[in-house]
Amino acid sequence: MQFFIHYFLHFVFPFFIAFIFFRKDWKKVYLILLATMFVDLDHLVADPIFHPNRCSINFHPLHTYYAMFVYFVFLFLRRPFNLIGMGLLFHMLTDLTDCLMTYAKCTECLSDSPALKLIQVISTLGGI
Repeated sequence: MQFFIHYFLHFVFPFFIAFIFFRKDWKKVYLILLATMFVDLDHLVADPIFHPNRCSINFHPLHTYYAMFVYFVFLFLRRPFNLIGMGLLFHMLTDLTDCLMTYAKCTECLSDSPALKLIQVISTLGGI
């Protein structure tokens, strides 16, 4: 189920965002939101490239808190940069959701995660 939720949020939910909030240009907006998936190219510098129990938040270079601050600043720029910022922040939220689902199943699995404190706080506040 975690796999389905993760990829639903990455590929299907952006369609709803584009169609509901940007009806006039929904196709272009949807493609821009999908294009923000290229942020995952930073996974290629990790060793191993994929690890099922790794939280990408604050681990990969383009998934750091510093990068997220830049994505937030993008929200205040003109189109298409604000859409790119929205897509990148939603991507980070999706990845954080994945981290929280992993943590809920296996707290030890993320014991060395750079985002462990954030995950613990959100888990505590959310009752996970």
